[in-house]
Order: sequence, then structure tokens, then C-alpha cells
Amino acid sequence: MTSASEERLTPKKPGLTGMLVLSIFGAIWGAFEFGFNTGVINAPEKVITVFLNETQYARTGAPFTQSQITIVWSIVVSAFAVGGMFGGVSAGWWGDRFGRKKAMLICNVFCITAALLMGLSKKAGSFEMLIIGRLIIGFGSGIYTGLTPLYLTEVAPVKLRGALGTVNQLGVTIALLVSQVLGIENVLGTATGWPILLGLAGVPCLIQLIVLPFCPESPRYLIITRGLDDEGRQALVKLRGSLDVQEEVDEMKKEAEIQRSEPKVSVLSLFKSSALRTPLVISIVMHLSQQLSGINAVFYYSQSIFESAGLSPTNAGYATIGVGCIMVVMTIVSIPLMDRAGRRTLHLTGLSGMFIFSIVMTLMLALKGYVEWFKIASVVAALCYVVFFALGPGSIPWMIVAELFSQGPRAAAISIGVLVNWLSNFIVGLSFKPLKEDVLHDYCFIPFSVLLLIFGVFIYFKLPETKNRTIEEITDLFRKNSRRASSRSSSGVMPVSYKSKSSDNIQEEQVKIQEPDDELYQFQESGEQNK
Repeated sequence: MTSASEERLTPKKPGLTGMLVLSIFGAIWGAFEFGFNTGVINAPEKVITVFLNETQYARTGAPFTQSQITIVWSIVVSAFAVGGMFGGVSAGWWGDRFGRKKAMLICNVFCITAALLMGLSKKAGSFEMLIIGRLIIGFGSGIYTGLTPLYLTEVAPVKLRGALGTVNQLGVTIALLVSQVLGIENVLGTATGWPILLGLAGVPCLIQLIVLPFCPESPRYLIITRGLDDEGRQALVKLRGSLDVQEEVDEMKKEAEIQRSEPKVSVLSLFKSSALRTPLVISIVMHLSQQLSGINAVFYYSQSIFESAGLSPTNAGYATIGVGCIMVVMTIVSIPLMDRAGRRTLHLTGLSGMFIFSIVMTLMLALKGYVEWFKIASVVAALCYVVFFALGPGSIPWMIVAELFSQGPRAAAISIGVLVNWLSNFIVGLSFKPLKEDVLHDYCFIPFSVLLLIFGVFIYFKLPETKNRTIEEITDLFRKNSRRASSRSSSGVMPVSYKSKSSDNIQEEQVKIQEPDDELYQFQESGEQNK
């Protein structure tokens, strides 16, 4: 007979359980922190630049010139991305050194410190405190962008992995919307309210400090990285609400055995190994396709973009809130689609739509002086552009890296992906405003249109579908592809090695060598995606 506790933990199909929901809720505040600080600086731009000028005037007797204030404001905006680069590249180290859960808890210390610096900067009369605060909270957010999707991927059942990866982006988009609403002129986007607005960045940290200690550590981290099989099994039982977890445990042990048989994976090893290089390049391009799509130009500067389209400052603020609302709605729509349509399909659809509407938006902005309604059309095009971003490119790059790599190289690969993401973020944040105001003006989205086309072509030919496949199945496809490519290269260099075979054997070997290596991509077609 079974005990009462065993009866409650009856074997069942892995799905959402109370503990899994709590773990998602505890981890998602890291994504919220990232999203809040991405959007919070947008709406109150004018009142904060007044503070910058007043501070400079009090010190020197003269305010900044227009070019100087543009540069200083770009530094305030992009300091977040600079910190994010350092935090992102170290995310893998934090996750492996302290564990996914503990590393996220430690990260809260950085973000609370930064929130205090930003919130007190006006009272102290120091815009340097504002810049340093943005730098530190960027560092913390960079760690979160690596750890939060990693933790969610590792605690999720295979069939929910895509949906939970999208939940990470949902946290980002909700935070963006909250920051945009709180930042409008009628709420906290005022001369006295903006320090409170920036100081609110500490609230998600406090919530996570309360919730996350009650959540289990990642079972994959415990079993594969630390070799703690019993602790990992206990964490898995809590997450699944069932004792029937042996299949998942066996899969993790198998991955751990493969990892132990391979040399230790460093960042440099990812570039040297042919089996790892291909998924690494795919991961890098995925992150580039997100940030160099131009979306952060909208997040950081949508207020000024909409004003240049002819909207009043008040209406531009409401249009900015519309961007946030669309992001939330479309991210929710994409959750069930992620494990139905698949990552590859959604990402390509998103990039294609962004490419089309970036061109439409450019044409409407360029011609708005000739046709009055083109001003409104440019705003509509911008909103449609955001719709397609939220459909796929907004969430998929963060989750795809964890799916393309096994446990051993995963942390290093995520660190590289996050570094590339934040570096691209920094480039856009620092360069877009001067590019728009001094160089391209209404044609400022043309570079993004060209890049979207390039990224779309690359991903169409190189990205495999990963839905409903275990990590081991995905990585095994890349290993087989690497071995076949190596075999073909060798056979091309030394064809004489087949001369000693009979004619039948030679023909058989040639057929094998010439056979197209389509296993990696054979499941891209929708009819072959489901088992």
C-alpha cells in the first residue's frame, strides 16, 4: 500500500503544478526588472533633461548646449546597456557558481542599490548618480537576462518549454507597459515624480526576495552540473507534483554522462568545436536579429519618434502606452503558438512583418509633409511593427540558446548570446538619437530594414525547429551534422582511400557521402514536427 503523501503524488502527465507556477512567479521578476528599466527612461525624457541642465547650470553657471545634452542623455540611456553587457557575459558564471536560484537572489542586491542611487540623484543634485545607477541596474538586469530564461527552461517539462520561455518575455512586456503608464505626465513623469519612478525599480527585487526562497533549484543544474542526483530528483518531484519523474532523471543523467566524457567547455571552446560553432553562430544571429531590428529605438525613443510624426506630446505619450499594450497582448497570444507553430516559424514571421512595416513607416514619415493622414499612418505602421516583434523575435532569442546547447556548454553559450544582445542594445541606444536627428532624419529605420532582411535569410536556411524535442535530441542533431561534414571534407581530400574497395562498395560509399545532410532540418516542415 502507498502512503497518503505518495497517493497525492500520483504519476501524471507533466504540466503546470502549484510549485511550478510559484517558481515561474518567483523567477519572472528578473524579467520584470529588465523590462521596467528598459522602458522607464522614455516618457520622462524632457523633465530629466531639465534636471541635467539645472545641475550643470548650478555647477558652472551655464547649461549644456543642445549637442551636449543630446550626448549626455544618450549616455544616461545607454549606460543601462553598458552594465547589461558586463552582467550578461558573466551570467553563466553566476549561474554555475551559485546555482540559478541563489544567483538571482544575489542579483537583487545590485538592483536595489541602483534603485536607491537613481531615486536619490535629484535630491543629491548629481546626474552622475543617475548614470551610475543606470550602469549598476543594467549589470543586474544583464545577469537576469541570462538566468531567468535559463531557470525557466530548466524547470519546464518538454511540452511546456516554449510556453514558459515566452512567459519570460511576458514579464518584460508587462514591465514595459507599467513603466510607460507610470512615466506619463499625469502620473510620475513630472519634475518631482521621476525620482520616485526610477526608485520603484527596487520593488520587483523585494518581491523576488520574498517568493524565490520557497522555490526549488533547477533540477538540471543539481543533477548535471553538481552531480547531486537525490537533491535534483527531490526538486523535480516538487515541480512535477508526481513521483513519476524517472524518465526525466534518466535523460538528465544521460546528458551528464555525455558531458563528463567531453572536455570542459569554455567560451573559447565554443568557437573551436565544429559541433558547437554552428549553434553558437545561430544563437548570435538570433540575438542580433532582436536588437538590430530597431525595436529598442522604439522602446527608448518612441516619445520623440511619435512627436516627429506630428503627434502632440500628450498624444505621443498615449501612443507609447499603446506600444506597451500591444507588446503584452501579442506576447500572451504567442504563448500557445510557441509549442504549436514552433520557434522557427514564429521568428521568421516576426522578422518578415517587421521588415515590411519598417519600410512602410519610413515611407509614411518621409511623405507626411505632403499627405496629412500619413502622420497617423506612420504611427499605425510603428504599432504593427511592434506586433510582429512581440510575435516571435521578442521572446525566442532568449529561450533558443538554452534549447540549442546541452548542459555543459549552455552557460558559456548563454553568456555570449547575452553579451551580443546587450552590445547591440548599447549600439542602438547610443547611436539612434544622433542618427535620427543629425544624419538620416525620417529615413532612420532604413538600416534596420536592411538588417532584418539579412537576418531573415540566414535564419531561414540555418535555424532548425526545436519544439517538442528534448535538449539531447537537438544537440545530437548538431553533433551528427558536424561528423558528416567532417567525413565529407576528409573524403574530398583523400579520395584515394576508396580505391581499394570493390566497385559496389565504392558506389555505396559515394552514395553515403553525396547524400544531403538534411537530418538537421528535416523537421522544419510542419507535417514532421510532431512525434
